[in-house]
Amino acid sequence: MREGKAKVGDLELHYEDHGRETDPAILLIMGLGAQLIWWPDALVDALVAKGFRVIRHDNRDIGLSTKLAHLPPPGARALMATAFLGRPLATPYTLEALAADAVGVLDHLGIAQAHIVGASMGGMIAQIFAATYPERVLSLTSIMSTSGRKELKKPALSLQLRMLKRRQHDAPRATKIAEVMNTLRLIGSPDQGAQVDAERAALATRAVDRSFYPDGARRQLGAIIASGDRVAALGRITAPTLVIHGTADRLVPPDGGEDTARLILGARLEMIPGMGHDLPGPLVPRIADLIAEHATAATATKAAA
Repeated sequence: MREGKAKVGDLELHYEDHGRETDPAILLIMGLGAQLIWWPDALVDALVAKGFRVIRHDNRDIGLSTKLAHLPPPGARALMATAFLGRPLATPYTLEALAADAVGVLDHLGIAQAHIVGASMGGMIAQIFAATYPERVLSLTSIMSTSGRKELKKPALSLQLRMLKRRQHDAPRATKIAEVMNTLRLIGSPDQGAQVDAERAALATRAVDRSFYPDGARRQLGAIIASGDRVAALGRITAPTLVIHGTADRLVPPDGGEDTARLILGARLEMIPGMGHDLPGPLVPRIADLIAEHATAATATKAAA
């Protein structure tokens, strides 16, 4: 494994680069407030074993990438006024900027084209990437994400309010870990047993110890809300597209994935029974197979063209 910082404008984006540099590249883009480690190591290892070079990076404002601490995060009232009432939101950056950051990571590594895979907010970023930079995209996989259309189902109000809750930088370590763990349990796949609970505890501890920066997550949430829906962008996507969604997703209800697949010409939809808003260990082999099979088929189609 190689790691480093990609210089993208004024930002430094931390990345990990796994596998042989001569293998087809897969870029993994993670979601709201989630560091690159939220992509399970087992998934990365499985994709490398299937013959791919796998890159994962921390989005701006998260993990070991540049924090934009000089830019105040939007307050809960402003976020709610935009989310529920459609009022304009002043935000430091948009999802388009995060997509451009991802392009910058590939540029830093000298990768002209890659298979783009995004989860949750990362799926939104991946969608914009594919619509805006089609020449860089071999295939697109959008996981537990959405088109953002307002008509789609929303998570329960209690869950929405929890996601808007302000977290404290200076809380005790144990409190931070418990907060992350509670969120993972709340949005994650239900009824996965002790193994997954242990995975969540390990991830919560690793995430807090690596970087705990809730202000960055709030700025990212502002970017999601201020960016609006991606209906027009999805209509421009020409890359072979796979949409993966869980039937038990409480944070992004399943119709978000269904709508995404409906709006992208030729997209294939895979609904995974019992999967919530996470990538639990028992489901990693299937998810890895789906991503690898889709990427391999897209590469073969392009080579035959």
